[in-house]
Amino acid sequence: MSTLLELKHVSKQYGVNTKALHDVQFSVAEGEFVSIIGPSGAGKSTLLRCVNRMIEASSGEILFDGVDVRTSGKTELKKIRRKIGMIFQHYNLVNRLSVIENVLHGRLGYKSTLAGMLGLYSEEEKQQAAKLLHILGLEEQMYKRADQLSGGQKQRVGIARALIQSPKMLLCDEPIASLDPNASKVIMDYLRTISTSMGITVLVNLHQVEVALKYSDRIIGVNKGRIVYDGSPAEITAEQIYGIYGSEAGELILDLGGKHAG
Repeated sequence: MSTLLELKHVSKQYGVNTKALHDVQFSVAEGEFVSIIGPSGAGKSTLLRCVNRMIEASSGEILFDGVDVRTSGKTELKKIRRKIGMIFQHYNLVNRLSVIENVLHGRLGYKSTLAGMLGLYSEEEKQQAAKLLHILGLEEQMYKRADQLSGGQKQRVGIARALIQSPKMLLCDEPIASLDPNASKVIMDYLRTISTSMGITVLVNLHQVEVALKYSDRIIGVNKGRIVYDGSPAEITAEQIYGIYGSEAGELILDLGGKHAG
């Protein structure tokens, strides 16, 4: 498998005293499903947002598909972002628009500013949006306003909006943090299926260890902006979970039962 994303010595400094990321290094292969876990404030969101330059890293290289995201000009960055779908914790939908209109917003990276403002989408794009909503079990909600949906349905709209970009990678920033366990399972099942069936690389921030263990090919553990674990879910130990979560780890390990308690 070829490497799609590579981070080399990436750091992020806020002001004089706050270092959100310290010398982060890892690479992700095409089609890999990678979960980034860690306590709140560990730097998971900052890390994810540095990848598509929603946040500017302070130093290091971020290579996506062979191109350095950090040094790319405006046109190049637009091209890169087309290939990186983003899924947000709070969905980021336009409430007054219909479900299908929200999905079509995923095509804005391919439009001129005017075409985007006027909502000019081709028949092919509309059919693709409808097809994605069908795959995600939302065909009956297609013409409803976004604010009429449940949280789980809104997140599925967010996934469809990311997929209509034809991305090579999905960045998912705590996609299940606002959802109940049933809706969370549905979202994670879809993300895993998308990764497997479409060959799309998935990089997902999660707070829940047990979810990361169940769905991921690989786990990256972050604590205070540093990577403290990078390996397979099968090999992570209770000790390493302590290393990632510190004082929060006790409850998390109890939740996992005996399987990883060695």
